[in-house]
Order: sequence, then structure tokens, then C-alpha cells
Amino acid sequence: MTYAEAVQFLYGLQMFGTKFGLENTSRLAALAGNPQEKLRFIHVAGTNGKGSVCAMLESVYRMAGYRVGLFTSPHLISFAERMQVNRQLISEEDIVRLVVEIQPLLKKFAADGHPTFFEVVTVMALKYFAGQNCDLVVWETGMGGRLDATNIVAPMASVITNVQLDHEKWLGSTLGKIAMEKAGIIKPGIPVITAASEPEALEVIASTAREKNAPLTPVGFADTKTPPLDTIELPLLGQHQRLNAALALAAVRALAPKLPVSDNAMRNGLSRVQWSGRLQQIKTNSGQTVLLDGAHNPSGAIALREALEQHFPGKRPTLILGILKDKECSAICEILAPLAEALWIVPVSSERTAAPEDLERAARRANPNAQISTFDSLSEALAATKEDSLVVITGSLYLIGEALELLQIDQPGTVNERGLNEWGAVSRK
Repeated sequence: MTYAEAVQFLYGLQMFGTKFGLENTSRLAALAGNPQEKLRFIHVAGTNGKGSVCAMLESVYRMAGYRVGLFTSPHLISFAERMQVNRQLISEEDIVRLVVEIQPLLKKFAADGHPTFFEVVTVMALKYFAGQNCDLVVWETGMGGRLDATNIVAPMASVITNVQLDHEKWLGSTLGKIAMEKAGIIKPGIPVITAASEPEALEVIASTAREKNAPLTPVGFADTKTPPLDTIELPLLGQHQRLNAALALAAVRALAPKLPVSDNAMRNGLSRVQWSGRLQQIKTNSGQTVLLDGAHNPSGAIALREALEQHFPGKRPTLILGILKDKECSAICEILAPLAEALWIVPVSSERTAAPEDLERAARRANPNAQISTFDSLSEALAATKEDSLVVITGSLYLIGEALELLQIDQPGTVNERGLNEWGAVSRK
């Protein structure tokens, strides 16, 4: 099997859509020898900041000398981003091997109960990390938590970044309902650490923790001003990232008796953390500043707005905006459009993209004084910004991946892998 054929196999799994439930993943993992039983996990859920917190935890533990697996989604450019060991992406050869190994196992499932793309990838990751003899795996949920495929593991700690309105169609229409899905990763007697601050959400998390006798550590902005974080300069911009860092440190401290980490490793890990597409700052050869941020819901848009006001006070950027139609497009436009001098609306390279003309109407309502235009592609919009000193590209992580390719920050391969992020209708079990 070639790598291109392995990727094509993964594309083919999209026909099975996305399903909530642990039965398929548990069965597939059992057929694969239950590799999760050989591993230790920190399980991370939440509406925003999951990837950043995972990157911070990985960096701290790697600096402490541990061999750390990192499982995240979606990927920006390469499918291999989803599975990393000590921040080295899984090789094409290992992806091919895992696909070959898992194909016979899938034949044991009936056609109407075939594992989905994410269920298959979750078990591939478990096999890979077990084979790599990882000391620890930082394990990000896909969507929700309670019925997410990643929830078949027994973690050393459960981390819930925050709870905001997102994916309401699948997770529930209130903060309480969404919090219940996120709190589903809490296990009996296992520490849970959260930065959730909305009372409705925090009460659900606290109640679940009490029921399961799981020690709960809440984290707030006051914790960003305590050592060693009070003197660390984070590479990731924004106050929300300092809160993410405080959350990561609280998790490290909760696990210190089992996974010791020195203060120096904490400091070095946070000061060197890297995570693409989250307020990522790029300087072009012409001196232009380009900010890439996958703010795909209102709370993410608010965090981006606050970061721009903090780090670029008084500056009005050119905003390139593309959003998926299942997101709160009007609310995101209301938050971000008033910041812009000019606003270029583009489609996202996804069948789920919002129509640019719909975004344009929402943007004009939010900022009638801005210069607003729609473009057929991100490349056309980028060409129109060459004379602009500050450009912000945002609205979807899918768009950020395309921007990284166009800006040649990460060289793309010959196989299109961004489309692997697509998923179909969700059904509950």
C-alpha cells in the first residue's frame, strides 16, 4: 500500500459519518489488543483552548524528560499532525502500516455498524502510542466527551478547559447540557481540573466530580498571576492563553506525585510551547504582520478581539474572514467586524462553508463604515492585502490550514489531506 492509497482509505471512511457512542471504539480497540491499557493519559475536553492546553502539557512533560504522545484534531494541513511523539509527526510509513493492520479488523463489523473515521483514527493512535512506548499521552477529545470515541481510556487526570455554546445541535442548547457532555470524561477518583467559569456549567462539573468522588481543582485568572506563570513570557498571545497555561500547570501539579516535574521544566515547557493557528504571528518579507487564529465560535472571537486590543492597540487590521455555515456566523461577525478597517470575505475550502454573500450582509450590519468585499478564494483575498501592514485571518481552522499552505509556513505534501477533517451527519446512540 502506498501513502496515497492509505489516505484514500481514510477518505473512504467519511461515508460512515460521525456517531456518538463508545461501543464501536471499545470493540475495535479490543480487536487491536486494547493498546490503551499499556498507556497513561491526560484527557482534555472543553469548548475552546483544548489544543493549546494539550500543547502546553506536552511541552512541559517533554521538557521534564518524559516521552509524550500528543493526539489532537482537526489537523491544519497534514493528517500526521493528529499523532505526534515528542512533537515529531507520525511518519507516512507508520500511517500506512497502521491502516494495513486495522483493515482486517474492520471486516468484523456489519456494514450498518462500521466504525467511523474518527473511531478508526482513535484506535490507530492508541496502537501507535503503545508501540512508541510513550510515558504519557496527552489525549484531546473530538467533540463533547461523554460519548466521544476518546472516552474509552482510563486517564490519570481529566481536564475541562471551559464550556461555551458550540456544536449545540449535537451537544445541547444550554451550557448545562453541554457541560454534562464535557463532564462525561470525569472518572471515579480521578482528579479533574477546569477553568470553566460560567456558574451553570461549573455546577454541573462540580456535581459530577462529587458524585464520582473525583478531586476538583477550579482555575481562574487569579492563577495567572502566581509563580511561575507571573514571570513567564508565553509565545502564545492573549490573556486566554495565560489562563490555559494556568490550567495546564494545575494539572501538572495534581499529577506531581505520580509524574514529577521540576519548576524549571514547567518554566521551559511553557516558555517554548508552539501551537499553530492560535494567534500565530507571521512576519512576511515585506514587513507585513499576518495573524492566524481559528476563532470559530463567539467566545473564540471575543478572545481574539481582546488579544488584538491588548497587543495591537489602536490598530485597525484588514480582516480576512471565512466561517463554516454550522457556526454562529452573525455573532462572530458582530464581534470581529467592528475591529476592521477592511474586511475581505472568503469561502472556506469545505462543503460546510458559509456563503460569502451571507457573511458580507452580516459584516455590513456590524460595521457599515468598513470597506467590505467578497472574494472567490483565500489566495485572491491575500493578494489584495499586500500593501496592508496588519492582516488577520480567522473564522475557521480549515481556513487557517489553507493560509499556512498559501503562506508556505508549512510545505504541503502531494496528497490533499485537509479534506479529511470533513464529517457527515451525527447520530446519537
